[in-house]
Amino acid sequence: MSKTLKDYFEHGIAAYAQDLREGKVTAVAAVKACLARIEAYDGKLGAFMVVDGDRALKAAKAIDALLASGVDLGPLMGVPIGVKDIIALEGLPTTNGSKMKSEHLTGPEGTIMHRLKAAGCIPIGKTRTVEFALGATGVNEARGTPWNPWDANTKRIPGGSSSGSAVATAAGLCGFALGTDTGGSVRIPACFTGLFGHKTTVGLWPTDGVFPLSPTLDSIGPLTRNAGDAALIHAVITGQDVPMPARLEGLRLGRPTNYFFEDLDEQVAGTVEAAIVALSAAGVEIVDIEIPEAEERARLFPAIVPPELIARLTPEGFKKARPKMDPVTADRAAHGLEVTAVEHLAAQYRRLELERIAETRFAGLDGWISPTCPFVPMPVENLKHPEEAARGSLSSRNTQPGNIFRLCSSSLPIQQFGASLPVGLQLMCPGGEDARLLSISMALETVLGAGKAPDLSGFRK
Repeated sequence: MSKTLKDYFEHGIAAYAQDLREGKVTAVAAVKACLARIEAYDGKLGAFMVVDGDRALKAAKAIDALLASGVDLGPLMGVPIGVKDIIALEGLPTTNGSKMKSEHLTGPEGTIMHRLKAAGCIPIGKTRTVEFALGATGVNEARGTPWNPWDANTKRIPGGSSSGSAVATAAGLCGFALGTDTGGSVRIPACFTGLFGHKTTVGLWPTDGVFPLSPTLDSIGPLTRNAGDAALIHAVITGQDVPMPARLEGLRLGRPTNYFFEDLDEQVAGTVEAAIVALSAAGVEIVDIEIPEAEERARLFPAIVPPELIARLTPEGFKKARPKMDPVTADRAAHGLEVTAVEHLAAQYRRLELERIAETRFAGLDGWISPTCPFVPMPVENLKHPEEAARGSLSSRNTQPGNIFRLCSSSLPIQQFGASLPVGLQLMCPGGEDARLLSISMALETVLGAGKAPDLSGFRK
């Protein structure tokens, strides 16, 4: 690979930060490298909706000047980032993945971007998303579907709805990218592209300036190369101390005997089992548990999310926009027109009950583990067939319970344990325990290893 295509974030944000402060690299050089990679690979990958190269370079020059003058903004200083296109970014349009004019529904740039900019992050562009963030496969027929970088010959689903953010990060087009997670939209694309994904507890990260798919379940989270990167981001956003890796010895993780391990592809089942064996050998105690309430996600999610989306778009606005929408997303959203107020409120009451029940099921445990998704990323073409489309809709079957239970969660890449395509191991912890989640994730990563970069030679212009 030529010098201009260097990936400064191959070893994570902390390694880049050290090189930046030692003068081995500049923010300008990092931004130029990301822009060069975008120029070389994104024509086929399609991760970015819009690239803001000129402003990114100006910001990078300012960052280098600050550092030279002795001003250090912290561990994210000079990191080029991708921003999911349902998050407002001053000076750039927000499409929400739709052809419908909806920027006013997202509003102006919010707290999350203000904090990241104040920390010295450099937005490099807006990344593609499933329309209105309502979709797990990553497919968007209205605005385009990013190409999963793990197969240059066959276009495979990248996972959604934070599809572009995952592809951009996995391909080294940015240091990390922001996603959102309402039913798995950070964890699913992290799983399918070999990344670490952090689904934050609802309310932990402020969501003003983000399109409200479901105010009940919406959360923001990063897609990163490793758990340590996510820990740094968590500290910057929350103002808390950076989580440190937990001790492996003494960790007790629940392995659900029902639901989460059912109907897995052979690759996923074998890879997850091998990873769990490795964790056990390293001193982690794996405890069989039952979580019968997980199955309720199939009933509760459609009664909560589509009605909240329709309420935001308005029934009239949705009906007007529907002819130009992605047909699968439109059908899912249309269900919101059929949900009665009584059904919606009943689902909300049950969700609150399940939050309390889930908390009791963590008794004596540090977390739960499961496969993130039940299958490896399938070809996009397969979704044209009803049986495969039905299978694709199950991308979120293992992630949605965490949203319904109001948990925090992560997805760790474990492809290295035998799969030919990315596989994720999901870790779930009680809501509000994000620092503990990240500490455990970093500990598990010492055994599982961090994700590796895909071969992009087939994507180059």
